[in-house]
Formats: sequence, structure tokens, C-alpha cells
Amino acid sequence: MIAHCLYIAETEEMGKGVFTTEDISKGSVVEIAPVLVMSAEERILLDQTLLHDYIFEWGDGTDQCCMALGWVPVYNHSYKSNCDYEMDYDQNTITIKTVRKIKAGEELFINYSGSWDATKAVWFDVR
Repeated sequence: MIAHCLYIAETEEMGKGVFTTEDISKGSVVEIAPVLVMSAEERILLDQTLLHDYIFEWGDGTDQCCMALGWVPVYNHSYKSNCDYEMDYDQNTITIKTVRKIKAGEELFINYSGSWDATKAVWFDVR
């Protein structure tokens, strides 16, 4: 499920990003995406490719990973994100939910460090 008001467009500095054509209220689910779960062995291989930047750690440890389908890989990172993501290990899905009101035309961000308000450094330079 991807909310009807979302679209992908070029950003000024981060390549593509996810935007909205309508205001979205706080606490709204904007996407539920299925994931492909990969083993520890597969993760070692993925970490050697460009896909490393698009996978999520999966499960209780850090050895497994997943590749989210849908638009989840296109959401850009921000330490001041306006969305959070929740992993459902039983259903193999990632849900994107707003943490504040988002105005029409605004880009939707997630925090790659885990929770929407985390300050843990990410593996790339943040602009």
C-alpha cells in the first residue's frame, strides 16, 4: 500500500525523494511495503555492492538484512525526519508513518539510524 498522494521526484541535493501532493496528518500510515529477507551470508555479499545503501538490518541481531520493496528505498535520510518506520518481522513488512503533519509539496524523510529522532551517525556525510 502506497498512499495515493505520494510521488517520487528529483531533489536538489539527494537524487530522488518521496513527496506528497496533499497535506498528511500526524500519525498517518503512508506506506506498507513487503520486504525480501536475506541471510547473513547474503548480507556479506550485499554489503559489497551499491545495494548496501538501500538495505535495512532485520531481526534481533545485525547479521540478517532485508530489501524493502515499494518506495521505501527512495525515502531520504534526515535527523529531523517527518516519518518513522516500523518493521513487522512476522509479516515481513515495513510501515512508514508520519510523526508530524506534512504539508503538500513537502518531502517525506526517515531517519536511517533507526527511530525518527535518533542522533546516531550514519555511514555517509549528511548535508
